[in-house]
This record gives sequence, C-alpha cells and structure tokens, in this order.
Amino acid sequence: MRYVSTRDLDGQSASFSDILLTGLAPDGGLFLPEHYPQVDSATLARWRRVLDEDGYAALGTEILSLYIDDIPTDDLRGICERAWNGEVFATDEVVRVSKLPESSDENGGIWLAHLSDGPTAAFKDMAMQLLGQLFEYELARRGTTMTILGATSGDTGSAAEHAMLGREGIDVFMLTPAGRMTPFQQAQMFSIDDPHIHNIAVAGVFDDCQDLVKAVNGDAEFKQRHRLGAVNSINWARLVAQVVYYFAAWLRVTSALGSDDRDTRQVSFAVPTGNFGNICAGHIARQMGLPIKHLVLATNENDVLDEFFRTGVYRVRASSETAQTSSPSMDISKASNFERFVFDLLGRDVARLRKRFVDQLGNEGEFDLSMTPEFATLGERFGFLSGSSNHADRVMTMRGLHADGVLVDPHTADGITVARDFRAEEPMIVLETALPVKFAETVVEATGVEPEVPQRFAGLLEADRHVDDLPNDAAALKEYIAARV
Repeated sequence: MRYVSTRDLDGQSASFSDILLTGLAPDGGLFLPEHYPQVDSATLARWRRVLDEDGYAALGTEILSLYIDDIPTDDLRGICERAWNGEVFATDEVVRVSKLPESSDENGGIWLAHLSDGPTAAFKDMAMQLLGQLFEYELARRGTTMTILGATSGDTGSAAEHAMLGREGIDVFMLTPAGRMTPFQQAQMFSIDDPHIHNIAVAGVFDDCQDLVKAVNGDAEFKQRHRLGAVNSINWARLVAQVVYYFAAWLRVTSALGSDDRDTRQVSFAVPTGNFGNICAGHIARQMGLPIKHLVLATNENDVLDEFFRTGVYRVRASSETAQTSSPSMDISKASNFERFVFDLLGRDVARLRKRFVDQLGNEGEFDLSMTPEFATLGERFGFLSGSSNHADRVMTMRGLHADGVLVDPHTADGITVARDFRAEEPMIVLETALPVKFAETVVEATGVEPEVPQRFAGLLEADRHVDDLPNDAAALKEYIAARV
C-alpha cells in the first residue's frame, strides 16, 4: 500500500513507515492511502470469529495489515498485542458495548461503544497506545530519534504523553490552550515530571495551537534538523488505528442483536467531533464496506462542521469566535482532518482541493461547495447527517440518563442528543469519548453527584504541575524546542 498527499499535484507516493514518522506531508497536505481496501460479508464473518476467539488485538492486526505492508505481519501482531490488552485497558475486551435503557428493541436501539477504558480515560488512548508502539518499533529499526510536536484541546495530550512516556528516542512537546481545559485534564498532563515530556500553555484557543504545529512543520529545515513527527490525527497511523473500533463495535452490536443477517446488517454511528478525526475514521470504515447506513456528526456550540453538512459552506472561525463550552474537547473551529474527507468528496482532484484549502480558505477563510454536484449527492454517497448540541441539551441528556442509571461525560451527551434526532430503523451506536470524571463540574451540575474517581487517578488533582507558558508565536516555539532537544 502506498500513500499520497491531498495537495500533491505530482502524484508522488510514500510507504506507511515513511509517513508514520513524517506526519504532515511536505506540501502541507494530509496523507491518505491510494485506495481503500474492500471487505465483504465473508470477510466480516471471518473477522467476527477472530474477535470472538482471539480478541481485539487480533482483529486490529487483520485490519491494519490491509494498510501496512512494510512491517512483517508477526511484528505487526506483536505491536497490536502490546497496545491493546487487558493490562493496558480496564477490560480484556478493550472495547465494550452496552445498550441504553431508554432504547426499544423495535429498531435495535441506541448503543454506547465504550472507548474510554484506557490509561487516560479517553477514546484517544485507543489510537495513542498503538502509535507509541509503532513509533518505538520504527525508530529502533532505523536507529534514529524523534521529536513529537502536538496540540490538544484536552484529551489528545494526556493520551499521547502517557503512550510515549519512557519510550526510547522520543521527546514530546505538547501545546495546550491556556486555561481552556478542565482541572482534571490539566492535571493528567501537567503532573508528568519527565525530562522528555514538555507541556506548553499557549495564549489562545486550540486552533491557535494547531496552527503553530502546522507553522513549525512548514519550516522544512527545522523539521528535518529536529526530526519532527506528529501524534495529532493529521498522522495517518493515528486515524487508521481508530478505524478498528468501528469494526469491533459493529461486530459486537450485531452479535448481541443476534439476527440472521448479522454479517450484512446496517447500523448507524453517532460521533461527537470537533477536529473531524474520530468521524473520519468512520468514513474510512464505510468506504471499506462496513455496513454503515449513516454517520451522524455531532458538534457542540462550535458548529463549523454541522454548518458545512447543512449548507455546503465551510467557514472557519477566529479565536475570538470560538466559544468556551462545557464540552471543551470539541471547542474547535478549524477541523484539521476535514481536508481528507473533502479530498474524497471531490473525487481526489488535487487541483480542486488546493483551490479550496490553500487559495480560498487561506484568503477568505471559507469556501462554498453548496452548488456543486458533489455536495448535492453527499448524503447519498457518504451517509453523513449532522446536528449540534448546546449546554442545556447536554445537561438535560446527562440528567435523564443518570436517572436511568447511566452516567456519561458531556461530549458523549452531545453525541446522544444528536443521535436521538436521527432515530431510524437501524441500530444507532454512539461513540463514547471519555469517562465522566474528566468533566466533574458539568457532571455535578447535571446530576448532583460527583463522578467516581478510578483508583489510578487518586491524588492527581493535588500533584505538582510542570508546564511552561508561551505566546502564540512560531518563532518562540521553535526557540523553545531547539533549546531542549
């Protein structure tokens, strides 16, 4: 399998191992495989047996081997087994599913795919644990080192730092929007005291942090000299790791429903998203042939993506227009993964893609696809629906679920809120994003109870903090990195 950049007019390609360490393409584009491998009902039936008999890591090996052909299969299996197991995650299943009590059996109901049983209690652990193993493997194979530069709106940072902690040859520099994360999220990151982990609070919002990462990566000489790599979902390896849990959730829900047509049965997924990474993995799974009827995109008050899927206009917001909400991990107004989907939407036409993301977005801050034939058939071709949720919505959803004995975090509540608006004949699987403990203030407001703190996080909020403040300035960031690697 070879990989191409969304912005490369020359059609050059690269191997998986090369793009693993590169992250962002040299031309500023994002890597995608030359094609999406196709699976049929017979393959899905076989993968059902693999998951039942051999577990999540075995399923992951099957799926990832379709995209990774420059790592020997036995080595890839070992990487998956070290990333996804019952010692790293709270359950041997790695990804559990459960049905919401409000759901009727008439149409299969609403289900939760539990993705937050990892070491930092967020779905980001699902991909980061694999990424840490892949980085360590490839760096050792090449005899080199790596400097990871990333940005986080809350959960990516802690998941990345815990996945990279203690790994040979890796330094991590993680940008956070100053004062924009919950106390628990800050504590998870800033409590780490390690010479190779560097937390940086930037004066701005997440989009500013993300722009700094792209600006520094755009300096080719600096990137090469310091061997910069990425853990954000601009890195294809991070995204393809997330594809696995769509297949696992589909397999487990259709098995639980026990229907005769389980190997072809359609489901829909509702996905809380701000950066389009989580739902982009669902788009890829659907393109591969997983029987997904609809991908229901759920945003919070920062509804840039919902606006596009309703109107065809993609309009990024300035920092001053990005609301600070009670689902802060989705306080994003510039979705870095969205370019991958638009590339597919436009038939992988690089010139048309560049016109939108380089010319129009760079100059006007928006582009409009509303009058194109591609947008007119978007829902039919790709299955997307969208909606948004606000603070009152998520609090009401959390309160109602708690009355039924289910406690969820505010981002998952956004997903459930929007999922309810699109109930249909097929089962709906909502992707859980984090454990409630990470957002205790909103949980208490909604339910009146303090969320349970898992034993592994006892004393976390009282731990010493290790974080440096920086201005929103690429030159200052480069100086900071150069002084520490």
